[in-house]
Formats: sequence, structure tokens, C-alpha cells
Amino acid sequence: MDDTVASAVAKSDAETLLRRDEDGVAVLTLNRPRQFNALSGALLQALHQALDAIAADKAVRVVVLTGAGRAFCAGHDLKEMRAAASQSEVDALFERCSAMMQKLIALPQPVIAAVNGLATAAGCQLVAQCDLAVASGDARFAVSGINLGLFCSTPAVALTRNVSRKRAAEMLFTGDFIDAETALDWGLVNRVSPAERVMETAFDLAHNLMAKPREALATGKALFYRQLEAGIAAAYADASRTIACSFASPSAKEGVAAFLEKRPPDWK
Repeated sequence: MDDTVASAVAKSDAETLLRRDEDGVAVLTLNRPRQFNALSGALLQALHQALDAIAADKAVRVVVLTGAGRAFCAGHDLKEMRAAASQSEVDALFERCSAMMQKLIALPQPVIAAVNGLATAAGCQLVAQCDLAVASGDARFAVSGINLGLFCSTPAVALTRNVSRKRAAEMLFTGDFIDAETALDWGLVNRVSPAERVMETAFDLAHNLMAKPREALATGKALFYRQLEAGIAAAYADASRTIACSFASPSAKEGVAAFLEKRPPDWK
């Protein structure tokens, strides 16, 4: 790739995803509003690059992921996929998307989805894959691939790890939409707020997390996902090792001392 083409690709990638940092919170905005923030190849690449940068950025304590315009994310860009020259290109696209979803888990910082509107297919998967989620009252969610002759296989991985088996099956088998209050009741999101307060609510949650020790959150997040995939004996063994090691950490020593001395902790 020559310098001119590389520069054009970099510019395109940058414009499909916006980042702004505010007092320790990195806000990533999917920026394809005309396409309802569908996950194009360029947007997936931009997400990979942004998550890699954030993972190494000690100034970032929490990540908030949202969408520009009226939608959060409408899933994959079907026009781009249909124009793919070969099956191998389609295979590579799904592999990149799955790898990006797993980077959200591996990220040491908590990730909050601020769902400002429609979240369908891989967009619903993205909500489910974030650690926490806040939704506007008018947000709607669906894994609707079945209505296009496609079973939402990759969204099923995240969805079935968020909501109960029967509810996940209903969403996946029917492709029907659920509203924000149903998503809250089913456990897909943590909070629902008026549309004009979605980012404010996400930031309230982010600031709550920022009041906790960075190391404890990072260690806890990693353990949280590891134990979900383990049998109960292995999960308890891992959790026991993790909490025993954490007890000797500076943050735990300060936290326990503050509790016993009846004072607020002074996290360094």
C-alpha cells in the first residue's frame, strides 16, 4: 500500500470512529449515522486500533461506547458484505468482529455501552459484550438475522451470556424487537434513562467506577470473565487465588485499613 492510499485509509478509519477523553473517561462514538453505525470493515479496524491504544493508556479509567445519530449500531454493513469479492473476505470480516468483541473483554478498563437508539444483530451483540449498558427509553434491541435467512450466530455468543436461555432463544429464533424496559428486565442493560440523559447516566456510572481502585477493577474484570467459562471447582480455585493475592495489594491494604479505622479510603 503506497503512502497516499495508506493516508486515505487512516483518514477514513478515523472518521468512522470518534474518540474524546474527559477526566479519565474515553468516549468512543461509532460515526456512520447515515448507515445507522453499521460495522464496516473500516469501522472494525478503527475499533481494534482504538481498543489497543486504550488498553495501554493509563490515563483512561473507563470507556463509554455510543453511536452518532439516531442509532447505536445496526449490525454488520450488509451492502459491503454483499459486495465482497469472495467468501474468504466474509470469513475475515466475521473473524475481525469476533476478535474485536473479545478485546472488549480483555480490556483492563470497564466498558459501558450508552445505547442511544437502535441496536440490532451485531449491534445488539456489542451491547451484550460491553461490561455494562445504559439505554435510552426509546432504544430497541433485536438479533434479527433470522428474518433475513441468517441465524445470528455470533451475536448469540454474547446474548446467551447476558440473558436467560429461554429469552435468548426467543430473541434469536423470532428476530423480534424488545424495548428498553424489557431489555432492563431481562438483564441486557443495567439502566434506562430519558434519551436526553443517556450520556449523563453513563458518566454517572463511569464516575462511580472511577472511585474504585484501578487495579482491583482490572483484576476483578479479568476474573469475572474467566470464571464464567470454568466449571465450578475451577472457578472457585481461580477466585480463591485471585482474592488471596489481591488481599496483599496496596489498594486492599488501604481499603481494609480505612474500613477498620472508619475513614474514607485514600486510593493512590
